[in-house]
Amino acid sequence: MREPLKAHTGPAVALRRDDVDTDQIIPAEFCKRLTKSGYADTLFGHWRKEDDFVLNQPEHQGASVLVAGHNFGTGSSREHAVWALRDWGFRAVIATSFGDIFLRNALKNGLLAVALPVPVVAELTELVASDPAFEITVDLQELTVTAAGQTWEFEADHRARWLLLNGLDDIDVTLRKSDAIAAYEAGRPAWMTSITRGTYSSPDAAKLRRAS
Repeated sequence: MREPLKAHTGPAVALRRDDVDTDQIIPAEFCKRLTKSGYADTLFGHWRKEDDFVLNQPEHQGASVLVAGHNFGTGSSREHAVWALRDWGFRAVIATSFGDIFLRNALKNGLLAVALPVPVVAELTELVASDPAFEITVDLQELTVTAAGQTWEFEADHRARWLLLNGLDDIDVTLRKSDAIAAYEAGRPAWMTSITRGTYSSPDAAKLRRAS
């Protein structure tokens, strides 16, 4: 299980770019690692070579809410893009829209992606840009974003919201049913294919071994 995400308040940083695709979030050369963590140093890997890139600025170190533009996370389906954002320390990304696959990956990996209307995102961008310490609250229980004394509502997929609120992923949900799964497997006919840890057996397996 991971830490439940019910509500988060943190300093924000604004990325004034539209159509940011997953290859820009994490360039392909950094997707060869064999783990699901440790990608903070790869986030926006090419852009961070520019001295004036916003995440290189000392006043934005520690930001945990990213305010992006239009169509954030478009492009390839690489899950590494979400891992890199999460490992940097972002708990939420606010944009006017998201790439469909990125949105699903984010919600499954504990990163809250919030879509708000264009005027709202534009206002938040200006507020964040004018004050590096500006904080935004994203409340998944109430489905609201609050900042500068204003509150806006957003929508979230029902199942994804339930998983985030409870700190679960799909594997956790499956493991909750382990007793029922074990009972079902115990009652399966002996002639059916079975898989146990480190082994595979089927009715034809013995025939194949004898034939070889």
